[in-house]
Amino acid sequence: MDISSPIPKNAQGRFYHIDCAPGDLAPYILTCGDPDRARRIARHFDRVEMRRKNREFLIYTGFYKGIPVSVMATGIGAPATAIAIVEAANCINPVTFMRLGTCGALPRDIAVGDLVITESSWCREGTVASYVPGGIVPHAAPEIVTALSEAAKAVKMPYHVGLTVTTSDFYAGQGRAAPGFPAPDPGFLQSLVKGGVLNMEMEMAVYLALAAVSTYRIRAGGACLVLDNRETEAGFTSVKDRRRGEKRLIEVGLRALEILAARDRQPGR
Repeated sequence: MDISSPIPKNAQGRFYHIDCAPGDLAPYILTCGDPDRARRIARHFDRVEMRRKNREFLIYTGFYKGIPVSVMATGIGAPATAIAIVEAANCINPVTFMRLGTCGALPRDIAVGDLVITESSWCREGTVASYVPGGIVPHAAPEIVTALSEAAKAVKMPYHVGLTVTTSDFYAGQGRAAPGFPAPDPGFLQSLVKGGVLNMEMEMAVYLALAAVSTYRIRAGGACLVLDNRETEAGFTSVKDRRRGEKRLIEVGLRALEILAARDRQPGR
């Protein structure tokens, strides 16, 4: 391991955590927490030219309908996500990050299987505070929000656009009183609903905040498939239904990639 440079490198000279170096990543990076979802996204590529795996990080780079694209799994949570963003942005720039994740919804009218497209995010985790002052509410790149909305409409997937909250924990951090581990704030969920929050997840705010403060040219945004509704307590009833929902999430993400790439090729972009 070489720690003489600002970003540590492994024995192959690639960045230590994601095991990638300049030239390994595409300017469009689809991201998710789950390595299995990254594999399923990569199966849609015309061809895969690079595959790297280290710890929870799994990355494929190739082409989709002629568009250079990478898919990167980061594992669960904000700390690993920040590591992936920093190292990836030092491999390729300008870069677009589009998260295709999963979440829990809060308002009763958001159904399981719907899509929530993040417009902005509350940061209820500790990682963003290491990069920016507390209280920031970072926004997604408008063109990513538009592309995802148009893609969801095109594939007829119900979607909602608005405020996300990113948490540092799945249990007490999202108002769940797990056996043996009580949640300290029983009114947490209702306070989020009153604040207009549509969904909870564990990574989105990091993409938006780091894109906002970086001196590199970074666009970030994303959408999450709703796995459960915390108000109605509804959830997917079968693995088959959940897999069908994830398939539609991927379809929306790839369609949004096409829309973004086409607009980026327009004169003056």
